[in-house]
Amino acid sequence: MRTRPADGLPEGLPEGSAASPTGLPQWDRCAVMGVVNVTPDSFSDGGRWFDTAAAVKRGLALVAEGADLVDVGGESTRPGASRVDADEELKRVVPVVRGLVSEGVTVSVDTMRATVAEQAVAAGAVLVNDVSGGLADPAMIPAVAATGAPFVVMHWRGFSENMNSLAVYEDVVAEVLAELRTRVDAVVAGGIDPSRIVVDPGLGFAKQAEHDLALLAHLGDLRTLGLPLLVAASRKRFLGHVLAGEGAAPPPARERDAATAAVSAIAAHEGAWAVRVHEVRATADAVRVARAVAGARRQRTSTSAAGPR
Repeated sequence: MRTRPADGLPEGLPEGSAASPTGLPQWDRCAVMGVVNVTPDSFSDGGRWFDTAAAVKRGLALVAEGADLVDVGGESTRPGASRVDADEELKRVVPVVRGLVSEGVTVSVDTMRATVAEQAVAAGAVLVNDVSGGLADPAMIPAVAATGAPFVVMHWRGFSENMNSLAVYEDVVAEVLAELRTRVDAVVAGGIDPSRIVVDPGLGFAKQAEHDLALLAHLGDLRTLGLPLLVAASRKRFLGHVLAGEGAAPPPARERDAATAAVSAIAAHEGAWAVRVHEVRATADAVRVARAVAGARRQRTSTSAAGPR
């Protein structure tokens, strides 16, 4: 697998961070990806933004709160969710993408279908975020390669209906890293330039809480792939388990936003390219604080290296 170097970064990014993939803006810190679920059954906010006008309004609100780009999805990938057909997904997603792009928003499309990716990119989306990393639809990789859009390769072992049964690991960090490396090799072989690839460890997908926490504790291992890293922890089950403590019922998804912002700060500190979140404001603050701390660390290192005057 070819990797891209992380040198020549904008001032303020943590040392070792990967730059933005080719084709996207270069932010001076960990980017914030806001989520708009155009679905009736998302685990987090299903139904709230199902109407096109409401979804566009929501995306604009996320940008006003500090989102750098907005990820639009029309199919729930929560554990146990059933798939929608392609026509329904297109009907949900494409008008929202078009509406946000017309307002100057940088838009990503969250889809496992090549036809949806193609039409979303044609409508102005600039990133394809496929939670299956191209495994769900064999046409996805050649389709994305033809568009030239950057592509998110997430660690994935199967569809939502049965992914919990696939959460079996001896060493989750080593296995996720190896499976991501294999998948990236396949994506590059399929025609997508490595400079346009982002990797995502797939928190919550075929993983239990202990697996998600282990991956967060070892984000540096994932950065050895030499590719921009997306961390999508927002409101997920493992945060609910952490907040509840042993034996207690987890709080509802919408009560996990402070915990999400904590993960965003950790991810930014560890050099993630972007974090994907449902509520933006606290995370936008968190990544800016992480940037400031990284800058202060570099300043002290630089001063110490210069020696006494």
